[in-house]
This record gives sequence, structure tokens and C-alpha cells, in this order.
Amino acid sequence: MKIAVGAVLLGTLLASTAMAQTPLKLGFVTTLTGPNAAIGQDMRDAVELALDHAGRKLGGRPITVIYEDDEQKPDIGQQKGQKLIGADKVDVIAGVIWSNVLLAMAKPILENGTFLISANAGPSQLAGAQCNPNFFSTSWNNDQTPMAMGEVLNRRGVKKVQLVTGNYAAGRDMAAGLKLTFKGEVAGEDYTRWPDQLDFSAELAKIRSTKPDAVWIFYPGAHGAQFLTQYSQAGLMGQIPLYNSFTVDAITLPLQKDLALGVLGTQSWVWDLPNEANKKFVADFRQRHNRYPSYYAAQSYDAVALLDGALKQTGGNTANKDALRAALRKADFKSVRGDFKFNNNQFPIQNFYLQETVKDAAGNFTVRTLETVYTAHQDPHHDKCPMKW
Repeated sequence: MKIAVGAVLLGTLLASTAMAQTPLKLGFVTTLTGPNAAIGQDMRDAVELALDHAGRKLGGRPITVIYEDDEQKPDIGQQKGQKLIGADKVDVIAGVIWSNVLLAMAKPILENGTFLISANAGPSQLAGAQCNPNFFSTSWNNDQTPMAMGEVLNRRGVKKVQLVTGNYAAGRDMAAGLKLTFKGEVAGEDYTRWPDQLDFSAELAKIRSTKPDAVWIFYPGAHGAQFLTQYSQAGLMGQIPLYNSFTVDAITLPLQKDLALGVLGTQSWVWDLPNEANKKFVADFRQRHNRYPSYYAAQSYDAVALLDGALKQTGGNTANKDALRAALRKADFKSVRGDFKFNNNQFPIQNFYLQETVKDAAGNFTVRTLETVYTAHQDPHHDKCPMKW
């Protein structure tokens, strides 16, 4: 009996040693080509910084990252996801900017039993009835950020607002979120072709005729730079206040420049949050890349830190799905947002802030925190998620 027990213990020790020496495979899907490649590069830069901060090991295991370019296309994203779980046999997949891409990718990945961590996209379906035990988010549900903006509009006495956004999953979620909290009149809603429409002359003509108190837009990346330019050229800048979600940020500001000064937005992360993890992240990112990180970068950094914290609890073991899931749910890591806690749908419960575009002391365009709009905010779909833990 002693010999048998000893053999079992030795086998367990050898298996643990072998796992510790076997590289963890992380698939990271983002957009690395086309007009919005800058977003994907920002996310990739943050992943590499997070890995450097972790000593190039997660949970004590060496790490191999396989980056895949979804080209901002749902079918390509789905193909890349299937490649990662099939040919590459990755342990975990993370990343994904666009909600329509994530929705196309998620089903085969999750049906395979692979963990999927969204570092940006937050479609309402995955926050609600289609929540999944192996899906986690280190960003937000799409509705939440514009919900905070709706509250800002209420506080500022806006009575009539025009909504303009891209016609895809995130755009529709964002508009729904703003309408959920805004108490005034929605003068009109324009949903433009996504992602091929970059001419907003028809929408700007409607704004001129409607004459709302304010305009709210959701146009990430290159679309945001185009909208602000055309809004100014149409003579509307300074006449009708412009509010945004995910339109003015560290990615677009180098193109928008003075056009974005004073434009207000809401976010769950701003670079000037005073916690120590964020200070280190921002300082090291700026030193390495000579630019401010975006929220895309912050959320990607958190995705790696979340996985590292969970794997430290499992001893680097990814084979025991139940143990890894339980460890991920604990969210035992230092988030750049400060306090971090998951809801039952595995989306964060978190603060949302009002931010304003400014110039820093060196003349660089950036944003700063003005106030906290929501504290420990829960998305509006979590009660539709059947998971209880």
C-alpha cells in the first residue's frame, strides 16, 4: 500500500512539474489591419506589457501568445477562433474589439469548452440569456457606458437629443443603453451602415433640421475621427453640444486634436485613476510607447492580469475547468480600475466616470476624469442570466 501511495504521489508531482514547464497557449484575437488597426495594436502592446510585468509567465507557466487578425469581419473572426481551438489547441482565447465579431466567434469556442475573455466587446446577448460559464469580460456590457451618459445628460438639463451610431450589434446596444436612462426626448435615431459608411452628410443635415439640444454619437476608431471632422465642417461644432461613447479616446485624439476639446464622454477606466496598479500601467506604457494608453489597452492588460491571478490559484492547471472557472470568478488580481468584482453573468460590477478632452502640461491631447457618474454599477441584463454562483 505504501508503495502504491508513493507511486501516485510521484505521478502527481511529475505531472505538476511537466505542466509547469509546458507553455500556456493564449490566443488573442483583435483587428491588426485596416483603418482600425491602431486599436488592435494598442491592445497588443498592453498584452505584451502585462506579460513583462508578470515575468513572461502566467500562474508560473511560460506563456506563448498567438495573435490573430479578425480584419474587423465576423466571418474572419469565426475562422480565426476555430483555428485557435483546432490547429493551435490554445488553453484560453482573449481579445475581440467588435460585438458582431464576438457573437460570430463565441458559439464554437464556448461549445468546445475553451475559456473566452473579452477585453472589449460586450454584447447584451452574452450578458443576459446567452451568458456562459466559460465566458468572462474585463470590459463592460455595451449598454452601461451610454447609460452613464444618459444620466449625465439628465444632470446637465438636456431635454432633446439626437442619436447617431453604427448599425451593428454594439451600436444598437449603445443606443438602447442611453435611452434606458435619458429622461428627455429622443429627437431622432440614425443607424449608419457599418463599417463601410464614412460620409455622414445626410445625418448632419438631419441634425441641422431637427435642432436638438445635444447630439450623442458612438463611433469607435476611424469613424469617430471622420464624424468629428465633418461635424465641424458642417458648422455644428460649438452650436450643438456633442457627447460621445467610445468616440474620443487615445486612439482617435491624434486625428481629432482641437476638434475634441471639451467633448464629454463616459468610461469605466480613465488614465488618471489614482490606484497603484493603474499608475504603474500608465507610466510604463507611456515610457515604452510615448503615448497614452486607451481603455482598449487597459482592458487587455486586465485580461492578462485576471488570467494570471486565476492560474496562480490553480497552480497553472487549465485542465480542471471547474477549478479555473472558480478562480477566474474570484478576480484575485490588481485591476487598473481599482476594485474589481464579477456579477453573476461574469461581467464586471464597476464605476463609470465622466471624462473631458483636454491638453496636458506638455500639450498632448488626452482626457481627464471630471466626476464619478455610477458607483459599483451592474449591467441591465445580468438578471436574465441563469448562472448563480
